[in-house]
Amino acid sequence: MKFAPELQQGELVKRYKRFLADVRTSSGALITMHCPNTGSMLNCQDPGSRLWYSTSDNPRRKYPHTWEIVETAKGDLVGINTGRANQLVDEALEAGMLTELKGYSGYRKEVKFGEERSRIDFLLNGDAGRGLPDCYVEVKNVSLGVGGGLGLFPDAVTVRGQKHLRELVAVKSSGQRAVLLFCVQHSGIERVAPADSIDPGYGVLLREAAAAGVELLAYGASLSAREITLSRPLPVELRSR
Repeated sequence: MKFAPELQQGELVKRYKRFLADVRTSSGALITMHCPNTGSMLNCQDPGSRLWYSTSDNPRRKYPHTWEIVETAKGDLVGINTGRANQLVDEALEAGMLTELKGYSGYRKEVKFGEERSRIDFLLNGDAGRGLPDCYVEVKNVSLGVGGGLGLFPDAVTVRGQKHLRELVAVKSSGQRAVLLFCVQHSGIERVAPADSIDPGYGVLLREAAAAGVELLAYGASLSAREITLSRPLPVELRSR
């Protein structure tokens, strides 16, 4: 995913009301911008941090600037725009770079499914003649790094995420393929695990889903002011954290 023009740099003053952030631009101006992240943004919102933002030319937007990337105290780059995760996976599927998800003729996005009225991020079209079942892919953005190359999900209690795990287990039990894909927008994360101390219920359900045959995948992203791309597979660990 390329940014044209490339992202502009600023300094975080504060994030507030979840979806707003005050930023000091490189010219010294103070602007308020959209913060596209519903989580706690733990370790990703320290005042004084360098950040990068995009600008929309849509005249209807109250806040034309969008916070995209932040630099942590350890110098890691983190993509905080959770909406980019699906876009990155979409591009990677189109390019055929997700090895585990190759072989499908096509896919649909945001398809309604399940008894709990969910929407699956990607539904890959199977082929009964080749014995290839449909593949349901749910994407989660990972931005919480805790050191030592470890990334945790979620960064806040996620009732919605728990629902998605239950739906994936039901998909698998019906004979289809079910995949949970962690999109890791954090340059310092080399492996992913459930954040049991933050949402123990999610950790329990994740392990139950894995035991039921739901596949757990993780891909790390390369980030810069010019582009973000998924670039490398990462391991998912299920030990208690």
